Amino acid sequence: QVQLVESGGGLVQTGGSLRLSCAASGRTVSSYAMGWFRQAPGKEREFVAAISGSGSFTSYRDSVKGRFAISRDNAKNTVYLEMNSLKAEDTAVYYCAAGSWTGSSWSDYRYWGQGTQVTVSS
Repeated sequence: QVQLVESGGGLVQTGGSLRLSCAASGRTVSSYAMGWFRQAPGKEREFVAAISGSGSFTSYRDSVKGRFAISRDNAKNTVYLEMNSLKAEDTAVYYCAAGSWTGSSWSDYRYWGQGTQVTVSS
């Protein structure tokens, strides 16, 4: 069992930055791939970024490439999502997830956090 708790969301202006954190507990977190997903009102949950257990592999959805960066600190059991040059369309609830590989589908991940709201105002 893995428990995930996100933090770091909030209100930011267009062009601003935020760093989300996902604190994990339970089984050895370093053995899991970790992903970030987001869901805007009235829309389906979508993949944002993923990172392998070792941190050596990362992947991103096209719309966030060059603006977002996923990283992890296995010693602290924490995964981060650094978000820069934020746009209004980045507004959503952001979820952290743990799974067996760095897939881009929500079904690739077994454990989920409760989410943290990110609102980008123009």
